[in-house]
Amino acid sequence: MFKTNLKIAIRNLWKNKGFTLINIGGLAIGLACCLMLLLYVNYEWTYDKQLKDIDRIYITKLNLKINGQLITTVAVPNKLAETAVETVPGVEQAARVAMSTQDKLFSYRENNNKLNGLFVDPSLLKIFDYKFIYGDANQALKEPNSILLTASTAKRLFGNENPLGQTVKWDDRKLLKVAAVIEDLPKNQSFQFDALQSWALFEQEKPEEKETNWGAISCVTIIKLKDAQHFAAADASMRKLIAAHDKDTDLEAFLFPYAKVRLYDEFSNGKPSGGKIDQVRLFLFLAFCVLLIASINYMNLSTARSEKRAREVGIRKAMGSTRFNLMGQFILESLFLSFLALLLAFVLLELSLPYFNNLLNIQINIDYHSYPFWTTLLVLVLFTGLLAGSYPAFYLSSFSPIKVLKGFKGNSANSLSIRKILVVVQFSLSVCMIICAIVIYSQIQFMKNKPLGFDSSNLVELDIEGEWVKPAVIARFKEELKKAGAIVHATEFANSFTEGGSITGNIGWPGKAANDNSIIDYRSTGYDFINTVGTRLIAGREFSPKFLADTATSVMINERAVQTMGLKNPVGTQITWGDNPKLTIIGVVKDYANEAIGSKSRPTLFYYGPAKSEVLLLRLNPALPLNKSVALVNKISAQINPAYPLALKFTSQDMEKQLTTEKLLSVLSNIFGGFAIFISCLGLLGLALYMAEQRSKEISIRKVLGADLQNILVLLNKDFMKLVFISNIIAFPLAYILAKNWLSKYDYKVEISIWPFLIAAMISLLISILTVSMQTFKVAKANAIDALKYE
Repeated sequence: MFKTNLKIAIRNLWKNKGFTLINIGGLAIGLACCLMLLLYVNYEWTYDKQLKDIDRIYITKLNLKINGQLITTVAVPNKLAETAVETVPGVEQAARVAMSTQDKLFSYRENNNKLNGLFVDPSLLKIFDYKFIYGDANQALKEPNSILLTASTAKRLFGNENPLGQTVKWDDRKLLKVAAVIEDLPKNQSFQFDALQSWALFEQEKPEEKETNWGAISCVTIIKLKDAQHFAAADASMRKLIAAHDKDTDLEAFLFPYAKVRLYDEFSNGKPSGGKIDQVRLFLFLAFCVLLIASINYMNLSTARSEKRAREVGIRKAMGSTRFNLMGQFILESLFLSFLALLLAFVLLELSLPYFNNLLNIQINIDYHSYPFWTTLLVLVLFTGLLAGSYPAFYLSSFSPIKVLKGFKGNSANSLSIRKILVVVQFSLSVCMIICAIVIYSQIQFMKNKPLGFDSSNLVELDIEGEWVKPAVIARFKEELKKAGAIVHATEFANSFTEGGSITGNIGWPGKAANDNSIIDYRSTGYDFINTVGTRLIAGREFSPKFLADTATSVMINERAVQTMGLKNPVGTQITWGDNPKLTIIGVVKDYANEAIGSKSRPTLFYYGPAKSEVLLLRLNPALPLNKSVALVNKISAQINPAYPLALKFTSQDMEKQLTTEKLLSVLSNIFGGFAIFISCLGLLGLALYMAEQRSKEISIRKVLGADLQNILVLLNKDFMKLVFISNIIAFPLAYILAKNWLSKYDYKVEISIWPFLIAAMISLLISILTVSMQTFKVAKANAIDALKYE
């Protein structure tokens, strides 16, 4: 029976090649989109989960109590790791990671490279199961001067030489011995690095780290438990650990599963509140919607051919076929078509995957040896085939043999209403996607065009390293750049201008309440800060070499800090900061958004500290072409600091990177929303085919009675316009809710106006008119005799 049904299915599909191509094309596009989205969801979902014993690995997070609210950070006291191993039950290993904000120079002979190196405890290699090519986890990083490299880093430094035991010069001053080489890290791992260095070297470079107290949060700590069942007890002990050593603290550490670090990176009042997981859920929902739209399209196209299949059903029932057998026939056709569509979807997937990887800067590969992959494909084919074929099977098999053999053309009233509902569902989802895509694009443009409070054009930064750590040398460097006309302003800054920095709760001001736990950001800077950054002063002045007190007892604050402190006349006000009993506010800086576009500025304090700054900010000369200014900076840098290859970072480009997530969402919404609209149009075409089939005699009679082409086109298009109108009515509130929820995470956002809804309505109406008119024009132009000659 199966063989017979398969033969019939193949013959039917071959006989109706146009129908088959449209159906396979629609399903193939839907399956390709669905598979692409599922691959991305799987990529994000499996972040870090390839690590061995991931269920026993945790990251320690910290809750800070600020004015009754809990703020969660990933940085913890560096004393916590060692104490946790000794006192917290169930802890097997603990390791500290000092997250460097600067790439450092690594040199081998004449080969100089700026690399991302992390300082870690050797125990980290026993927590994460890195694949060792040379060396082993027990010996690597035991010595302060040892270093671990990734395979690609070793290749860059040593070429084809065996790197084990070779000596690398770090920061052009310390010799480090290569103790191990590991395989390159998958891109979907949270900790990414080129090299690992020992924590002992970190303490040599920063001796103050040995003397820090429990209130200094300076590193990331990774914990591995002996058994996952120890989590509850270990977490409870961890929450009491800091308070046990510092009775006045308001800090509370806790364990958070390392497998969730990527997806749950946002916290609200000390609890996970979402993050990347929201995007994963959105794409999973989008995958389902696209597949549903493709399946609905198949249903409409299949039932549109009901008149041609009605006599076949009647004859087969008259010959003794049961309804169950007929349903099996149509389901088999659907499954076979779904299988063919999957083959085409694979071709589309392989062609588009490189573009997708490049767009997202990730590495998604199809593992053809994976059992879960083939299981998912089988489930997807069965689900699509059964979903798409269910309605046609029930509908077509319900025909009465007596009625259809007498010329009955199906249960037109019921079937038409169901098909209309399916088209409404299709277009509602598509219109919703269009509206959301327009809102996302509007928000991106709003954030790009919103004044930042500083001038990002021609602003570049470079790391202060090598000869530049000497005050006299960096002063000469700035002077040479100005003389050459390469720059107009320069200043030192704490760290990368577009990244976060240090915070403190240890600042006091007049009238500060005893229970006020406000956190203030603080940044070091040098002279000429205002002109270099391109911001402005609201009141007072900036740091100046004319005032000796500026180097020790003067600070500037921004407008947000003035609000936080509740100062009416901030300039001249004296505040305290830890052991500094008298600091005078000399200026108020305008708020600017440099660390998070779309978010409010944080209360920030600026102090004069070139020696504590890691970055030099340069304002390139706007009168020169950009490439000439950069060439001059490179030339003078090579003369003064020849050992260090210059790596200029443009602030404008870093600000653009902050919109990566939004741009990704916008691009994917446009791409998959466009495919959804295209597939929906195929569904609308199916309904147009069906209605034209049902109304062919009516149209012919109208033509005989004198109706012209325009009247007939209006008559046929009017019903479809009603469906599209209903789709828009359903889609509008749904899209509004989704857009409102998405925009809620931004402090600065666009207002949801009526324009996205009007544009989406116009697009859907225009596309539907064009789609339907292609078929209705053909019917309206047909010869009336062909439809009426049998009457």
